[in-house]
Amino acid sequence: MTGLWWRALQRVAAGFSPRIGWRVEARHCTLQHPPYAIVLLFALGALTAAQAPSGSKAKKIVDDAVAALGGDKFLNMEDRIESGRAYSFYRESLAGLSVATIYTRYLTVAEGKSGEELGVRERQAFGKNEDSGFVLFREDGGWDVTFRGAREVPKDRLDRYRDSTLHNIFYILRMRLNEPGLTFDYKGFDVVENQPVEIVDIVDSQNRSVTVYFHQSTKLPVRQMFVWRDPQTKERNEEVTRFARYQDSSGVQWPHQITRERNGERTYQIFSESVVINRDLTDSIFAVPNGPATKTNVKKK
Repeated sequence: MTGLWWRALQRVAAGFSPRIGWRVEARHCTLQHPPYAIVLLFALGALTAAQAPSGSKAKKIVDDAVAALGGDKFLNMEDRIESGRAYSFYRESLAGLSVATIYTRYLTVAEGKSGEELGVRERQAFGKNEDSGFVLFREDGGWDVTFRGAREVPKDRLDRYRDSTLHNIFYILRMRLNEPGLTFDYKGFDVVENQPVEIVDIVDSQNRSVTVYFHQSTKLPVRQMFVWRDPQTKERNEEVTRFARYQDSSGVQWPHQITRERNGERTYQIFSESVVINRDLTDSIFAVPNGPATKTNVKKK
């Protein structure tokens, strides 16, 4: 009987693929050999249960990622400044490049709003002279700011920023982990771009879903993907973001290379030369100017 068990388990193992599931042929379960069929079915059931998606396993992967990003230092990160070079692409061809400085500040419970409202403010400055033009996103709107003043960004652009932020894994880990209705589903192990990863689906109460790929060794996010439909054309769009070149900044690990793709084509890439956190960014940096943009008020290192 021992040999029968062993041969059955060998057949089960040979029939399993982590990418496409079970591939046990019908002839392996033939009723001409009842003991063999029973052994195989029991083994199949046991191993299938062991491979079943697990919310607890997914949550542990997410918790490990938070710890790898810096634990409490990451969770208590108040603001961040990323400086480097940003590239935009159109149909895989370089469409523009610029010096970029991105200021981010996370809102406290008192400042921000819960649920569907954003809990972050962001200022994206492109070019050596930051005050000549920048884009400002807040929980209450978005503005293009030039020397002529501030102009509200179109609604579809603001909606895209908001949707992308709510799907962003770093925003989820920093701001949304305790949100009611947030669920985690383990999707298995894979090798993506020569990196061993654990895959987790994160879904919120509004059925927004993002698939995140965490490096098996470092525990850090290396890739995320979510799908959205154009409100006008109803076309399906797949957004992929890759994270690389993590470096330490005051105890927080942050990617210095971020690449975004839409439907398989690169749209944006930033290479940060410097990432600093908790610089006490003042309200004036994220204020909507009534006239010409004022000089940036930032505490230097």
